[in-house]
Amino acid sequence: MVPPERSARRPIDPAALAQVLRRLQRAPTAPWLHGEVARRMAERLAVIRLQPETVIDWGAFLGTSRALLMAAYPQARVLAVETDPARRDATLAALETPWWSPRRWAARPAAVVTEAELGPGQGQLLWSNMGLHGAIDPQAVMAAWHRALQPGGFLMFSTLGPGSLEGLRSLYGARGWPPPHAPFVDMHDLGDMLVAAGFADPVMDQETVTLTWPSGAALLAELRQLGANVDPRRFAGLRTPRWRRRLAEALEAQAGADGRPRLAFEVVYGHAFRVAPRPRVAAETAVAVDDMRAMVRAGRRRT
Repeated sequence: MVPPERSARRPIDPAALAQVLRRLQRAPTAPWLHGEVARRMAERLAVIRLQPETVIDWGAFLGTSRALLMAAYPQARVLAVETDPARRDATLAALETPWWSPRRWAARPAAVVTEAELGPGQGQLLWSNMGLHGAIDPQAVMAAWHRALQPGGFLMFSTLGPGSLEGLRSLYGARGWPPPHAPFVDMHDLGDMLVAAGFADPVMDQETVTLTWPSGAALLAELRQLGANVDPRRFAGLRTPRWRRRLAEALEAQAGADGRPRLAFEVVYGHAFRVAPRPRVAAETAVAVDDMRAMVRAGRRRT
C-alpha cells in the first residue's frame, strides 16, 4: 500500500521521457495498441448510468479516444487536456477536422487546454487512456484528476501493468543487461493510490493482450512507436545496428508455434468515483446538561 504522505515517484529519467513524448507527438497517429485499448475500455461505458455534460479526455493525443467518447456521449462537450503546454497546439491540430472535409461543418470544434489552464470541478467524467504508465508520479496525476472532476464525477483509465514485456525483460536479464523499460505499477498499488488521492470505491482489473509480428525487426519497430526506455539504469548511449540485429534474432528465437515473435502486455483498467466532501466531525462534542435532560425527557414522552 502507498500511504498518502509518501511519494509514489517511479524511477524515470525526466529528460528522456520528455524527448520520447515529443517524438510520439510528431507521429501522424497514436500507437495502434492505444487505439485498441481505447476501444475495449469504451465498451465498459455502456454500464455507466452517468450522462456527463463535460468529458475530460486526459492526454488526448496519445489516448486517441475522442471519436469513441463523442459517439458514447453525443451531447457532451469533450475537453482535451495535455499536461505539457508544448503539446497543446499539436494536439489541437490533430483533433480538428480538416477544412476541406464535409464533417467539419457538423462536428463540434475541438477544445484543448493544458493541465494548468484546467480549473477545478470541470467535468463529470474523466477519461485517461494509456497515459498513466508514462507518469513519474502516478499519485500526483490522480490528485490532479480528482481536482478536475466535480463531486459525484466518475474516473475511467487504462495503463500498462507489470506483466507487460515479460519476455523482453527475461531476455535482457539472461544476458546481464540493464532493464529494457521503467517498472510498471501493480494494479493493487494503483487502487491504493486512488484512495489516497481522495477517490472512492476504486475497481481494478486487467487483461493480457499478446501481439505477434512477422519478424524481430518489426517487433522492435513497433516498440519504438509505443515509446522508449526511460529507466535511468538503461544502456548509456545508442546501440549499434549489429546489437539491434542480435536482439531481433533473440526475440525471433522466442517465437511461438506459428514462428512469429510475440510479446504480452498487461493492460490494467480502473474506475472510481469522486464523492462529495464530508463535513468534519469534531473529536469532542460539548452538550449543556439542561439540553441533555430535555432530550431525555422528550425521548420518554415518545415511548
